[in-house]
Amino acid sequence: MALLTIKNLTVSFDTSTGPFMAVKGIDLAIEKREVLAIVGESGSGKSVAMLAVMGLLPNTATVTADVMEFEGINLLTQTPSQRREIIGRDIAMIFQEPIASLNPCFSVGFQLMETLRQHTSLSASERETRAVELLTLVGIPDPKARLNAYPHQMSGGQCQRVMIAIAISCNPKLLIADEPTTALDVTIQKQILDLLMRLQAEHGMGLIMITHDMGVVAETADRVIVQYKGQKMEEADVLTLFENPASNYTRALLSALPENAVGDRLPTVADFMAKQNAEAMQ
Repeated sequence: MALLTIKNLTVSFDTSTGPFMAVKGIDLAIEKREVLAIVGESGSGKSVAMLAVMGLLPNTATVTADVMEFEGINLLTQTPSQRREIIGRDIAMIFQEPIASLNPCFSVGFQLMETLRQHTSLSASERETRAVELLTLVGIPDPKARLNAYPHQMSGGQCQRVMIAIAISCNPKLLIADEPTTALDVTIQKQILDLLMRLQAEHGMGLIMITHDMGVVAETADRVIVQYKGQKMEEADVLTLFENPASNYTRALLSALPENAVGDRLPTVADFMAKQNAEAMQ
């Protein structure tokens, strides 16, 4: 049985001009211990699809699916309280922009221990001990002192590590990482990716990596889904995707990699798609 199975997922938002379809009939499945990358440019519906799984979309969103199951449990029929038992414990998510995702009004320790309070039976002293262990695990220096720090007192890389610590605090079976290296410098990006892959291997989690960085895909993924304008364009194992992409859009993404630059100008996805359309009309 797959860890997570989704069939025909659609997400629309109510707007002043009518419904806007952000996700259009996405199918997805991930197995235990697998790393699945979801790639595509900004606005392709990658994050929205996963936020629908987490139940974190606003009231203006309408979510439908033929199937949305986690280990055989139908997430669509769960009550809010039943779903909260799963979300945060068995399914966890690392959000974009960690400094914005962490609450500036509460200390790092409070936010970390609040997750443990909600989903475990640990005592207050045990939660503090576990929080220190988690901060140590993700490489935060002087972790006991950092429990009393606030997000604005930490760097972007440290806040990202705190977000990872919160996400893995209950040893989830599925971890969703939404652009986990956005706005971090190259050295910190490498450290965060290495940390995620080590934790995934040690804990046997399924890992969904949302990204637009094809280098991250090549380094981390077992299988890849390519999205464009809310639709799935292609799904393949990572080697097949890079060596023999099936869709024009995937070829466009790969053509925009820095190593494919011509002269001083890097070809864009729009350039490639325009060229493809022109050739098709000839």
